[in-house]
Amino acid sequence: MSIYRLSFKNLKRRKLRSALTMLGIIIGVGTLVLLIGAGTGMQSYIKEQTETMMGDVSIYNSSGGGYMGSGDSYLDQETVSKIKNMSQLYDFKEEVQFTTDMDKTPIYVVGMSDWDQVKINGTHGVVINQFLVDTFGYKIGSNITIKDQDFTVTGITQQSTGMGMGIVYLDIDKALPLNDNKVSSITASARGDPETAKNDVENQIPDTMAMTQSDFTQQIDDLMNGIMLFIGAIASIGLIVGVISIVNIMLVNVTERTREIGVLKAIGFTNREVLGSILMEAGLLGFIGALIGLILAAILLQLGIILFGPQLGMEDMSLTYMLPAWLILAVVGGATVLSVLAGLYPAWRASRLNVVEALRYD
Repeated sequence: MSIYRLSFKNLKRRKLRSALTMLGIIIGVGTLVLLIGAGTGMQSYIKEQTETMMGDVSIYNSSGGGYMGSGDSYLDQETVSKIKNMSQLYDFKEEVQFTTDMDKTPIYVVGMSDWDQVKINGTHGVVINQFLVDTFGYKIGSNITIKDQDFTVTGITQQSTGMGMGIVYLDIDKALPLNDNKVSSITASARGDPETAKNDVENQIPDTMAMTQSDFTQQIDDLMNGIMLFIGAIASIGLIVGVISIVNIMLVNVTERTREIGVLKAIGFTNREVLGSILMEAGLLGFIGALIGLILAAILLQLGIILFGPQLGMEDMSLTYMLPAWLILAVVGGATVLSVLAGLYPAWRASRLNVVEALRYD
């Protein structure tokens, strides 16, 4: 038998206060799940794609890898030949990136041998991004000129890079002559331990640096963990505000129900039973609010995947990336426990009420 069933006085007002309290929990949990879920999802997705698309070892010029850099930061053909002659490496894939201009508009050219990392409408070969479509009206079949060389557009990608410039993806054999046959990076599979292969490359071939998949995933973890800590702290503020509101509401409810509590104690309820009833009510507020907040956050995350996934090249991402089991359990369990803790003082105060004084309360 619960306390609230015995009292109908100010019932609507108490329900309204409880609903407002739950709203605070919903907003806090929803914000927390939305931010942490988005960060966690991107972290997991990027790591998985890195492990899937990259070779065991990636090799660059030690001065920076040629990413929009100077000629000195590329791998020349002599260095490339030395790398390809290493017996512990196989399945080589070259890539080159450089900047140029097209009709006085800066563009970024990417020469690649692995097209799995680009989502294309059309076929690979000469693929442009939406910026060039919007700027010049290019379409599949249009002729474009890069460094005085003419090409025919074979595909268009909707992926957004956030760079605000034109991008052209070319087959590596088309892109290399445009960059004096210099390579930005080489990825390869390793026979044996990738870490050993990495050290052999750096020790045997001058002016090179190598990274394994583990190095890349560690960099991703280091970057995202700092971001996640920050956004988690910010989002937790909303949840804490909701929990504090539970203290206030439960105190008001206990005060209004003083006479009701007195009746319960007069008919045999012990202090422990009164304490448990109040704590259960506080826990239910947190639990139900957390579930609703979680559901709303899941809906918003799914909408985000639908609306922005194609632009980010993440259209195959699913909610399982963003809502891992540990996050669901941590948020729902944490909100419930915090709510119970928030109800401790009001519950203790209610359990300590004097029966005679409580029955006299009006």
